[in-house]
Order: sequence, then C-alpha cells, then structure tokens
Amino acid sequence: MQRWTVCLEGGPRRVNHAAVAIEYNIYSFGGYCTGDDFENTQPMDIHILNCVSYKWTALPLPKLNEPSYLVTPYQRYGHTAIAIEERAYIWGGRNDKNGADNVLHCFNTVTLEWSQPEVYGQLPGARDGHSACVINNVMYIFGGYEEYVEKFSNEVHALDFNSMTWSLIRTHGKPARWRDFHSATGIGDYMYIFGGRSDRAGPYHTNNELYCHKLQIFNTKTSTWHEPVVYGHVPLGRRSHSAFLYQGKLYIFGGYNGIHDVHFADMYKFDPETNHWNIVKVQGVGPCPRRRQCCCLMDHRVFLFGGTSPCPVPTEGTELDLMDHSDLYVLDFSPSLRTLCLLTVAANGLDTSCLPKDLRWELSAMTTNSNISRPLNTSG
Repeated sequence: MQRWTVCLEGGPRRVNHAAVAIEYNIYSFGGYCTGDDFENTQPMDIHILNCVSYKWTALPLPKLNEPSYLVTPYQRYGHTAIAIEERAYIWGGRNDKNGADNVLHCFNTVTLEWSQPEVYGQLPGARDGHSACVINNVMYIFGGYEEYVEKFSNEVHALDFNSMTWSLIRTHGKPARWRDFHSATGIGDYMYIFGGRSDRAGPYHTNNELYCHKLQIFNTKTSTWHEPVVYGHVPLGRRSHSAFLYQGKLYIFGGYNGIHDVHFADMYKFDPETNHWNIVKVQGVGPCPRRRQCCCLMDHRVFLFGGTSPCPVPTEGTELDLMDHSDLYVLDFSPSLRTLCLLTVAANGLDTSCLPKDLRWELSAMTTNSNISRPLNTSG
C-alpha cells in the first residue's frame, strides 16, 4: 500500500536540478529558480536534506579567493548526478553565460569537498538534457543536446570508474531516437530509456517536437539496442519526468508533453519480467502536476522535491507562466502502523500532549515546514 506521507514547504526552490541519496541524506546540486542571475558565474549550490528530520541545509558557497573555488562546478541546469559509495559525480549541464560543460566533477559527502578527477579516453561533447545511470561500476551517458554541434544526440558514452576512462560505445541494432530530457534507469545489465523530447528532423532542433511513449532497452554486455513489445496502460510520451527503480520495477512520475501542452502528476510501473505497464494508485495527498523535479529512492521511501508547474492564473499563455516549487513529498511504499497512526493524529488535529517525546518529535518533523526557500522573483 503506497502512500504519500509527508508534504512540506520551504525547501530549496529549484528546477532542473540533480540529486542523489547517500546514507541518510539527499544531496541536491544546482538547478535554477525563476529570476536567478546567470549573467555572473556562480559556484554550484548544494542543499542537503536530512531524511530523518526532513530538514534542509544549504552549504556555504566558496569565495573567489578560496582554493576550493577553482574546482567547484559553476551553477547550471540540465546536468546529471550519480552516486558511487560516499561520492556524487556531476556531469554535463549548462547555463546561459558559461554554456554547456563536459568536465567530470566529484563531491565527497564525507569531507564536503569538490574535486575534478583525472579522466582518460574519448570524452563526450558538452551537453545538457542527457541521462546517466550506473551499471557494474560504469556510468552510461545517453542523448542530450550537444552545444558545439547544435544537435540532439543518440550516442552512448561510458565512463569506467575502475580505470576512469571514457569511451564512445559502438552499438548494434536500431538505437533510441535523438532526444533530451528523457530518463535512463539501470536494471541488471540493461539501461531502460523512456520519454524525452525529440524532433521530426532527427538530430536537428526545428521545434517540430516528438514525444515518444516507446521503451528502448540497451544491453550493456552486448552493446545492443532492443525495443520490447509492451502491454498494459502505456504512459503518454513526456519529457522532464522522474524515473526510479523499486524492487526490480521501473516507476515513472510526472513530466510534460509539449504537443498536448499538459503537465502530469500520474505514476506508472513497468515490470521488466512481463513487459507490462500499470497505473499506480497512490493514497494520500501527492504533488501537483509538474516537470523538472527530482526523485530519490531511499529504502522504501521516495523523496520528491522541486520542479515547475503552470501558474494557477496564467497571464500570457506562454511557458513563462510557470511557478517554481520549494516543496517536498515523501512516498512510502511500506508505511508502518506507527506512521499511519501519526498521519491520523495530524489529519484530525488530535491532542499530542499525552504522546511520548519521540513520537511528538517525529510528528513535528513530518508536519513542520523548512525555512530556507528563496522567495519567487516575479519580476523575471
């Protein structure tokens, strides 16, 4: 019985950020907020969510005269983040001043320090809107929009963390179409690609968009592409959605379809053993329709935060009529009786003075907003 158990405001107001779960914390890197100043280069910001207290902490940014400034990535969006043990690796992304990047950045969550690991081989071109997943200690990069050649990509690049060597993989079979802002999920030896924005002109961006609902699978052992025959309730094509793996099943949440101009708040589950899609019905109050959010799985809970949605009262009828979120939702796939009882107490406003101190603390954590979100700049 999956249920939305926590809904809190006041976290970092961020869109197109990237995040990883390590130990009992979630680390959110970069992204943007409407009204942000990208005319001046700023170090990438980091917000840390304590998954016990549900409280956010913003790390201080390095100053220009500090040595750490030189190895800190610049603020960006459309990048990816993956976790290897206690380290998070950031790759790609862009902003409007510095453009796109292809430098590998490493953040040590123990020392809270950045570094730029030395890498070898054939580096991918700078891009944003790509995907990244880790399979057998190798990070696979697919797709994205390459800035230098001004094209969508459908190449597969791999970084082997054992040798820190990049390679462009020569693939077999019909590859997934050129695209950006899709998702890639590693299941066993396979990379599952879903959604994203592509163009009828193939690799060229002509604003003649396509939103494919097909699932493409890349076998990392044979470097072969495969498109399975699927069954059930197939999600409508979308971009800027979230994908995560739970107990061997692939889950999809939210996203946006530009052809239908619709944001989603639905959730789907794909079973790779039966190739069957199902609509997932979740109890509780969940997120509003959105895109460009982050989802991180920790044990049996999914933490969803940020993203952007249409304004309740649009003014110009354009993509600028969007509001950025600073909220946090927790989806619990196996809520305990303790959690369900606390939810009942909160929903009915019951007296908590008779409860043990630890229960009152836990209830407070589930219902007390954070206070680090930045006000939305409505003039931008």
